[in-house]
Amino acid sequence: MSDKYDLIVIGGGPGGLAAAEMAAARKKRVLIIEKDGWGGTCTHRGCIPTKALLTCSKFYSDLKKLKRVGVHVGQVAVDFAAMKKHQQQIVKIAALGAQKSLTDAGVESKQGLGEILSPHEVRLTDSSGQSQLLVTDNILIAWGSQPQILADIQTSERVLTSDDILGMTTLPSAMIIVGGSFIGVEYATVFAELGVKVILVEWLDQILPQEDEEAADFLHQELTRQGIAVHTSTRLISLKESADGVVMQAEKNGEATEMRAACALLCTGRKPLLHLEQLNKLGMDYTSAGIRVDENMMTSVPAIYAAGDVTGGMMLAHRAARQAKVAVENMFGGGDCAYHENFIPSVVYSHPQIARVGYTRKRARDEGLNIEVFQSSYSANIIARAELMGQGFVKVVFHQDEIIGAVIVGDHAADLLSPLALAVSNKLTRKQLAAWVIPHPTLSEMMNFPG
Repeated sequence: MSDKYDLIVIGGGPGGLAAAEMAAARKKRVLIIEKDGWGGTCTHRGCIPTKALLTCSKFYSDLKKLKRVGVHVGQVAVDFAAMKKHQQQIVKIAALGAQKSLTDAGVESKQGLGEILSPHEVRLTDSSGQSQLLVTDNILIAWGSQPQILADIQTSERVLTSDDILGMTTLPSAMIIVGGSFIGVEYATVFAELGVKVILVEWLDQILPQEDEEAADFLHQELTRQGIAVHTSTRLISLKESADGVVMQAEKNGEATEMRAACALLCTGRKPLLHLEQLNKLGMDYTSAGIRVDENMMTSVPAIYAAGDVTGGMMLAHRAARQAKVAVENMFGGGDCAYHENFIPSVVYSHPQIARVGYTRKRARDEGLNIEVFQSSYSANIIARAELMGQGFVKVVFHQDEIIGAVIVGDHAADLLSPLALAVSNKLTRKQLAAWVIPHPTLSEMMNFPG
């Protein structure tokens, strides 16, 4: 067999995996290189472990509802060690699943460090330090991302990043979470439901600043009801270890305030993982926000593509996979796949969840669009009432009779969003949506909007 590949993928996260499998399905010779764990950030430090923990905390929290439906349980307690074991098992299953999918697709995979030397050359260095030169027609960069840490903040055993927190083995009595975007909100949910006193601090005047205002306000109230102390419009001045934990100095509404806890979790975002020496050597166009790509996911260097977190923007696994598909189809043909940021759904896995696709009402109005907004509530849905799902709503935004956005707040929002994401990406009209026959009784009936 020739030593030349059709595609070498560097990075075994969602984008890299999708690209490798798609190219192999086109009968191309593909090699994927991963230096850490198969599945990337999503599997080992992001989506998968956090959702495993959120499942545990929700089961525990939902026990409070059982008395309402006539189910009585005895004394219950949190076994955090068992929860951590569940987290680790799910991560292991996901990583093994990623490896199996590559094998089934006929993709060659190697563990090690892949260094781009030129548009058609990659040096692979394995764990023993042995190197080999690989030749390829195309390269796809899927380096992923890393936690972004504020200047003057030093991490430690008590000041943790969202990567570090997954190694925690005992529950703290209290925790300060810095950052009220989706990572901070999800961790706040987990720890508050497990009985930790949580203080959530956000610099802007709204948690989840990219989300629908009404949805963010609703979740703010829900987090407060769960016992989380939510502080918006609060600027961090300093964060240091103390004799028995951490102490944070902050400013809120022009007044100094001090907060103390056993530990602090930094959820101030993630940034693209950029190997600057390689990028500069290649003469590739990039900024601190990520590698610049065109509509085909090609970088400024022909034959080198990029997908996922390394391109900046929304750092989501399914976004990375979509970008990868676009890249592969433009390398080898075989489709007319396009990438539209507006069609990428996003989910905040808090309790309750927030799921959104496309335009929010605020964004549409800021852009001067003439819109109609329709809304329905969980409280009017009989399944939501029967299953004690609490409050929530579904909201859709129409422009010129076409659906351009949707947001769902409530239980199972992530699953409910998919048909609305399909509707937005296909620019369905109110009349077409009105023809949708939805079974009764279901949560989906909240999407019965007038035609």
